[in-house]
Amino acid sequence: MEIISFIGLIAALALLVYLTMKGIHIIVAALISSVVIAVTGGLNLETALLDNYMTGFTGYFASWFLVFLLGAIFGKFMHETKSAESIAQWIKKKFGVKRAVFAVVAAAAVMTYGGVSLFVVGFAVYPIAVSLFRAANLPHRFIPAALIFGSISFTMTAPGSPEIQNIIPTEFFGTTPTAGGWIGVLCSLLIMIAGGLYLGSMVKKAVAGGEEFSPPKSVLEKEKEEAAAAVEENESQALPNIVVAILPLFLVIVLLNILGQFMNPTTALLIALIVGIAVSCLTMLKFLKEFWSSMAAGTQNALVALANTCAVVGFGSVAAEVSAFDTLITGLVNLPGPPLLGLAIGVTVICGITGSASGGLGIALPILAPIYLAQGVDPGAMHRISALASGGLDSLPHNGVVVTTVRAICGETHSRAYKPVFLVSIIVPSIVLVLAIVLYSLI
Repeated sequence: MEIISFIGLIAALALLVYLTMKGIHIIVAALISSVVIAVTGGLNLETALLDNYMTGFTGYFASWFLVFLLGAIFGKFMHETKSAESIAQWIKKKFGVKRAVFAVVAAAAVMTYGGVSLFVVGFAVYPIAVSLFRAANLPHRFIPAALIFGSISFTMTAPGSPEIQNIIPTEFFGTTPTAGGWIGVLCSLLIMIAGGLYLGSMVKKAVAGGEEFSPPKSVLEKEKEEAAAAVEENESQALPNIVVAILPLFLVIVLLNILGQFMNPTTALLIALIVGIAVSCLTMLKFLKEFWSSMAAGTQNALVALANTCAVVGFGSVAAEVSAFDTLITGLVNLPGPPLLGLAIGVTVICGITGSASGGLGIALPILAPIYLAQGVDPGAMHRISALASGGLDSLPHNGVVVTTVRAICGETHSRAYKPVFLVSIIVPSIVLVLAIVLYSLI
């Protein structure tokens, strides 16, 4: 039965990846894959779906709804007030066409580290990316990698980041968002530099091989190109001053990391986001045409993003009930070597199974944190290792941000665009994770 359970676990994950790559909605794919796990793992199907799956789904929803909601509304206001466009245009002008890849990564990173929703960042930066890549005649298929690398690699796992992947560990280790010290900062910088150089070299190699801009000729892509052209034609239109535009992002980061020293970091993040929303509205009121409709759109974005994440958390919750999962956790805890190695592999594997960094952390840390805390491992090191580990295998093809960015935002296909995403958002962060384990274990 144990062997069948293992086979079922692997088959269900493979099925989830396959269905996602085929364009099946992640909620439907997660439910189908959960059925496979339940049947092969010897679980009662009714219990697996109505209890295990829904408990994981609703538990995650209840825990993080307000964070997703305020983050999405903040991102929507940053978009509607043209602050996001102002930041992207400023970066575009500073770095120019010759550094198109770097400019796209930088624009996504600045907004993500400032607390803007990952999905909003993609939609806001994509038109700028198209204009830069077209002008430089760089292959369109690398735009998803640039957006994803700037959004979900070094920014979401860095010390001080307001992203949820850096907040969840505070709940289990009793730490602050800046936990991990200089090693955490060093690792984030290494991911940024190494991944940026690697992505740039891949683009240069493709250009040298004769590749040109050439986006896929789908209806969605044509619509995106027209939107990008409109942005280029109207660049001279009034935009918020760059200082005013970036002020809300700055306040979110500062308030989170100051308040997080004195109160629950999640509460600190909620307060920081509320202040960011208020400041973005007050300072750029003339650019905000429809307050309540923007609020409604942000709420809708939050519900969609959260539901997609909850779906894979529910899948992971079913997976956690089968005997193969328990055997896997036991094996990881008893791995030879430093305790941080088992923690890192455990978080990485579970995030890979769920296809979600935040969802994987939500499943892994309640199980693993008490085990390693009891062993006396430094909470700050565990916080940073957990955050870094969540940014590895989470970026498999069924990850919600990957699917949205590749297909919905960029109009690309996984077959054309996923390889560079895999290299810069899985391989590079995983290598740096190994270095982090070594450094935290030695120092």
